[in-house]
Amino acid sequence: MRILLVEDDPMIGEAVATALKDAAYAVDWVRDGRTASHVLESAEHQAVLLDLGLPGRDGLEVLRRLREADRRLPVIIVTARDGVDDRIQGLDLGADDYLVKPFDVNELLARMRAVIRRQGGQAAPILGNGRVSLDPATREAACGDRTVTLSAREFALLQALLLRPGAILARSELEERIYGWNEEVESNAVDFLIHGVRRKLGQDVIKNVRGAGWRVDKAS
Repeated sequence: MRILLVEDDPMIGEAVATALKDAAYAVDWVRDGRTASHVLESAEHQAVLLDLGLPGRDGLEVLRRLREADRRLPVIIVTARDGVDDRIQGLDLGADDYLVKPFDVNELLARMRAVIRRQGGQAAPILGNGRVSLDPATREAACGDRTVTLSAREFALLQALLLRPGAILARSELEERIYGWNEEVESNAVDFLIHGVRRKLGQDVIKNVRGAGWRVDKAS
């Protein structure tokens, strides 16, 4: 999953970015509101972590413009503004959740999993298609009598496919969900990760569609 982190405090931003990467998210980090608005006009992300007290443009204005453009991208406000009126304003402008600093990073990750599930129409915490299941909280995948823990990037790849079972994802789409802007992507990275998932769960878990990409079976 590709996450846009909008945070101007370097210490907080570094800590959150590291925690997200450790949890198998690809992270793009910007430090001011104008850049955030520009990025959100074109780049594809699965969620936004949005500070409010930003240079250039306040986070609430970034959120307002995003929703006026009819973008339904999940947004979690992460801010030091802890007043009830601030929370009400943020939620009324279209935020999916509101978390006050300082916060526990595990709570942030749990809230992210929840809003991303809701965005994808998933109520249950476990992703699956009837054959393979994936627990985002533990990175454990199960298929038949096998239960294994995936590496961070193996998890990110399988999660991207299971969020859209039956859909074909091209190499570029998978790379966008696995790697951040500043991460080098080797030419055979996706093939290597698919090989790893198949080795752990079975060759037929991920299907190759020649010339188009890869998919998992539709939910049964």
